[in-house]
Amino acid sequence: MSTARSTAEDAPAADIAAALREAPFVRVVARADGDSLAASGILADACRSADIPFHVRTAPNPTPDPDADGLSFVVGLTGGDVALAGTSRPASVTAFEVARELGVEADPILGLAGVVAAESTIGVDGSGTMLDAAERRGTVERRPGLAVPTADISDGIAHTTLVHTPSSGEVERVRAMLAELDLPAELDEAAHRRLASLVAIDATTGDDATPRAAETVERALRPYATPEATFETVGGYADVLDAVAREQPGTGVALALGHGNVARAAALDAWRAHAVATHRLLREATTGRYEGVFVARVDADEESATALPTIARLLRDFRSPEPVALVVTDGDSPVDEMRAAAASVDDSALGTAMAEAAESFDGTGYGTDTRAEARVDGDTDTTEFITAVREALAR
Repeated sequence: MSTARSTAEDAPAADIAAALREAPFVRVVARADGDSLAASGILADACRSADIPFHVRTAPNPTPDPDADGLSFVVGLTGGDVALAGTSRPASVTAFEVARELGVEADPILGLAGVVAAESTIGVDGSGTMLDAAERRGTVERRPGLAVPTADISDGIAHTTLVHTPSSGEVERVRAMLAELDLPAELDEAAHRRLASLVAIDATTGDDATPRAAETVERALRPYATPEATFETVGGYADVLDAVAREQPGTGVALALGHGNVARAAALDAWRAHAVATHRLLREATTGRYEGVFVARVDADEESATALPTIARLLRDFRSPEPVALVVTDGDSPVDEMRAAAASVDDSALGTAMAEAAESFDGTGYGTDTRAEARVDGDTDTTEFITAVREALAR
């Protein structure tokens, strides 16, 4: 079981800063998600500014190398010499405070993107300080419309994973839909509002849409625009960070370290590929409803299996009538391991439950109270694994 860790879940910012100052070398290993990636980028920039040697990498289940020298720093889960799990608030918020403790003014746009990726709301959970810093610099501006990373709005709507609609993942279909709106070449506030209304209606009125969709679609609306940043909006930046953390970790680290001019094109390509796989697999999934758990079986290969955590989130937010959404690769999928991912509305010890279920099949499970993943032998019976997860959640 891989959820049991040795260190406290979230050390105070002052304690983390003190540990970094004393470290001869810092090895940061971040969970492969947008918030952890953003937090690791902020921490790395602080170390660089404070002349503290460091190394950053990401992993779905971040585990430090026990034989490596220096301070091991885990972001996104607990473990290592120092941990920033992001349980009570986004890891990016605490990382921003750590940077200030070290006398470094971190990039607030990166931090705010981490907040959105953590499914928090900008301005709450301690992120008001970052918002204030960005507003003082004049680098954010709230406007109507959609939280997408690109200026090409059809590209943004088709490939965003902040929402799921009947046209998600299909850029030509989106372009045809937008052509019928006869929008101006330069989008004004009225045009942005029309686009936002269109996407919100598509996301919340489909045959399979749930009441929760009306709440969660708000994440994609009324964005904070970032005209001078690498991406067009904070929410779009968050979406790219989350995708690239899973699809191209090296590119993700480069992006979080501030190399947006070099990493932007590769990051957007990874984001598009991730979105296409996510929306296709979700649309084609075979679903089943159980008490407390809504299950989707997907036919994923090795390449598209990286989309499972995003599918689980979108399933929970837009399709699941139950508080827990579980996605599993179907028994006939061409993967060496059976993969699973889950997302829950409320804290449900999901990481522990997934670890217990996976362990019963000699597999590995890990995660947080609301997001989790697992890998077990490819010959595992999918129905038996689903039953094991349900039983673990019931305990």
